[in-house]
Amino acid sequence: MILMDLFSGTGGFHAGLEDSGLHIKKVYFSEIDKHAIANYKFNFPYAQYIGPVEESVNQTFERPNIITFGSPCQDFSIAGKREGLSGAKSSLIEQAIATITHYRPDVFIWENVKGAFTSNNREDFWAIIQAFANIGNYDIEWQLVNTAWILPQNRERIYLIGHLRESFGNWREVFPLTEINRVSSAKVERSSRFQASVCSTITTGYGSKPTDTYVLLKDSILRKGYAQAVLTPDRLIKRQNGRRMKEIDEPSFTLTAQERHGIFDGSRVRRLTEKECERLQGYRDNWTQYGNYDGDIKELSSTQRYKLCGNAVSKLMVQWIGSKMKLNFR
Repeated sequence: MILMDLFSGTGGFHAGLEDSGLHIKKVYFSEIDKHAIANYKFNFPYAQYIGPVEESVNQTFERPNIITFGSPCQDFSIAGKREGLSGAKSSLIEQAIATITHYRPDVFIWENVKGAFTSNNREDFWAIIQAFANIGNYDIEWQLVNTAWILPQNRERIYLIGHLRESFGNWREVFPLTEINRVSSAKVERSSRFQASVCSTITTGYGSKPTDTYVLLKDSILRKGYAQAVLTPDRLIKRQNGRRMKEIDEPSFTLTAQERHGIFDGSRVRRLTEKECERLQGYRDNWTQYGNYDGDIKELSSTQRYKLCGNAVSKLMVQWIGSKMKLNFR
């Protein structure tokens, strides 16, 4: 199976699909951040770097079976300026759609923030859905899922899957995923499907709450006792809106690329470590520690490691999706 991993970051789609049992024999990946590229090359030395996403249709590659992309989401994020499709970064999704149109993979998977549902009065999301449908002969299903169902982080994300009708006789739907009630009691949102001739409706519950709100730090993550989450560990005195510290049994504030949240472990307030951030996203320890910079193996700075973790897809969520999707490839 051939994978094309766009906006690849630290390789969460690649790692998750591979760990789900899908046999991936060749990988093309596209990214512009030099540290993300180096980290991807270190973790997947056999993967082929193909440059920025704009170049993906200007070169000749084997047709991928799967194209994955978690296109830059800052313009959709509730925490951002909410520029939607008019924002420069979010417009890169058009390049991803052009790549899908060019290669027509058996399956494509898109991940984005919950805010993509609601930017520009919901018009952006439906424009994206229509663009996917206009590629032709793809059936589409999606769901708003929460990493908290399988990891101690309440991270709501849209996952959308398109499958090429001619590649599958009887597609077994991936969604809805249902909550594994191990960590949280988060409500499961209804999944949706869309075909070129059918329009499905997003319920009024979508977009009604802030996204990226909490992280629940438990013993399995910290390898020690419980901890209280701290929103701003570097500003212990300054006032701010809302609570700065959670109770012991409450979820903490979410892992992001921009902010440095912390914990109170009973004796001191400290930041989350890079390793703890990796665990919160489902990666093995020190996944983001090293990079291959044109053959020179170097350690990434803490700043870059936090950024990679904050921007990453939750690897175990992708693995879960892949484990259901692979039933269609038998």
